[in-house]
Amino acid sequence: MAIEPLNTPIQPKPTERMPLVPLPYDRLERVSAWGMNTSVCSYVYRPTTIEGVREVFETARAHGRKVALRGSGCSYGNASLLAENISLDLTRMNRIRAWSPETGVITVEPGATIRDIWRYVIEDGWWSPVVSGTMMVSLGGALGMNIHGKNNFRVGPIGDHVVEFDLLTPKGEILRCSRTENTELFYTAIGGFGMLGCFVRITLQLKKIYSGQLSVHAFATADLRGLFQEFEARMGAADYLVAWVDCFAKGKALGRSLVHQADYLPKGVDPVPAQTLRVQHQDLPETLFGVIPKSLMWRFLKPFSNNWGMRLVNTAKYTQGSTLGNNKTHRQAHAAFAFLLDYVPNWKFIYKPGGLIQYQSFVPAETAEACFTAQLEACHKAGTIPYLGVFKRHRKDGFLISHAVDGYSFALDIPITEKSREKVWDLAKELNRLVLQAGGRFYFAKDSTLDSETARAYLGDAALVQFRRWKQECDPENLLQTSLSRRLFGETWD
Repeated sequence: MAIEPLNTPIQPKPTERMPLVPLPYDRLERVSAWGMNTSVCSYVYRPTTIEGVREVFETARAHGRKVALRGSGCSYGNASLLAENISLDLTRMNRIRAWSPETGVITVEPGATIRDIWRYVIEDGWWSPVVSGTMMVSLGGALGMNIHGKNNFRVGPIGDHVVEFDLLTPKGEILRCSRTENTELFYTAIGGFGMLGCFVRITLQLKKIYSGQLSVHAFATADLRGLFQEFEARMGAADYLVAWVDCFAKGKALGRSLVHQADYLPKGVDPVPAQTLRVQHQDLPETLFGVIPKSLMWRFLKPFSNNWGMRLVNTAKYTQGSTLGNNKTHRQAHAAFAFLLDYVPNWKFIYKPGGLIQYQSFVPAETAEACFTAQLEACHKAGTIPYLGVFKRHRKDGFLISHAVDGYSFALDIPITEKSREKVWDLAKELNRLVLQAGGRFYFAKDSTLDSETARAYLGDAALVQFRRWKQECDPENLLQTSLSRRLFGETWD
């Protein structure tokens, strides 16, 4: 295992395991999962420099604490949480270090968000090759989870577009990684959910675009089988494909959906690209119908946040999309198409006070239809209907800790209440069984419910042995931990 540090590491002091030592009280904050289903109290540090990150590692070591890396906090579950330990918040390390409008190569710090990047580059005719459903994800977090988008079947995850990165390990080393330098670590740290070190510099290759708009075609499918057939027929030509699924429908209508296919406009098609590529053209509107502030919309939606209300909303949405909106093509700004989670600010507040989980599974193409059919049937049998279902196409990738398959993903938004929590976790166990039986995988950025046995089963012994080897090499003191890592792999990775 050859690794090449860029500078002389700060060697940890050889001390025995130290007892917990109090940290400054004014560092203590409540830190929450994006899904609002769990929160912890942690000692929060927000460094602005690489040296500041090193100092946080030293502080943790001196006080007998562990460190949970945290970007924008957009993981649905506890992937960046660790109670009574240190939360290393990277949002202030958000500078853009280099940008080439000629080549589309950008270098940023880990706290820079997808929003920061697209707003900086779009007027030069570039766009991030992979984006999540919210633009608020930090690039460090995006690499840690190896995020995917609605175009995964065509371009792969964000890691496929990383040129190189610098990784600061808890030992104090900075390791430069690319496809030609520290190659194995490159494919292990991306997707490594923050367990090997902190990304402190990331270089990304962006996508050239010739318009600030996409051509979007919307249409309905009557059932789950029709949805699979449409995706298989269209994925060879489409740039983006995504479907909303009405999870309340059952019987012959099980899995009925509304599909959106989006395609880049070729050069010369947009008559006014200088206008559509302006940041102002991409900014999401702040009002609905030009009158109602969208920041208040969640309050109007809150009364519908129950099974009967959401059944009505889903039925109305499908009815409109399958009639007036069926087989229609329109132009839409990149940001409006990509960032649906940002379209209504604070929409997730309708799930208060218990929050929500998103159960997302990834299943090979040959078994996906049967698996997702069984998932929906299991939800109906349990009386726990997801309020939202999202369906995407995927391809395999070469990263060690990967959720990718040559197949499909199905994401289910499930509300949580104090009374329903145990019932939802029991349902998740049944869904896990179906996914493993179908040869499927899971995604740590969305996970709240996986257990150790399930995680080890889908990752496999070979991948875990290799990952533990890198964990020992980069973080021999096991300084980097989260509630997620402890839940799935224990405190000692045995």
